[in-house]
Amino acid sequence: MDPMVEASRAKDLQWVIEDTQAWLTQAVIALGLCPFANAVHVKNQIRYAVSWSREGQELMDVLEREVQHLDETDPQVTQTTLIMMPFAVPDFLDFHQLLKEAQKMLKRLKVRDRFQWAHFHPQYQFAGTEPGAAENLSNRSPYPTLHLLRAESLEQALEMHPDVDSIYAKNIELFRGMGFEGYEALGLRARVKGGEVS
Repeated sequence: MDPMVEASRAKDLQWVIEDTQAWLTQAVIALGLCPFANAVHVKNQIRYAVSWSREGQELMDVLEREVQHLDETDPQVTQTTLIMMPFAVPDFLDFHQLLKEAQKMLKRLKVRDRFQWAHFHPQYQFAGTEPGAAENLSNRSPYPTLHLLRAESLEQALEMHPDVDSIYAKNIELFRGMGFEGYEALGLRARVKGGEVS
């Protein structure tokens, strides 16, 4: 690889991870969107992986490698993985299709009992909402992102906080009160072209 291209890619990698970490700490954790996120963050048990693939089999190969990596890693070292895809699926409907393929991949690998996906996107839209609905902000990330979770850890977290519906309801109330202006005031951004915070 050309040294200039390699240096640019290294900077892009740093920015994607930093932008995602800023979103995690300043939105997900600071706003209390997910009561389970802080523990793995402070213990440095989150793996941040970046795929430069745009679509197709190459992208699915990356996702499969990350599943295998987490499966082979001690949970005390890495509890969960965030996979950011700056150049892939900018359209939310295409991202939703990618999620379906990722779910099929877990079934093919026979690991659905051990892992599952959570998903975030710059244009995230819950079913039954308008694109401009404030509650969509709860799942809007700087880059298209798939979050690989260990089922066992999720079950343990749910035992500690069984009323999951209350989390969703609280987040809706929070963002309706905050609005897009309040969210934008957090200063979250996507510095790598191809993923933008709306």
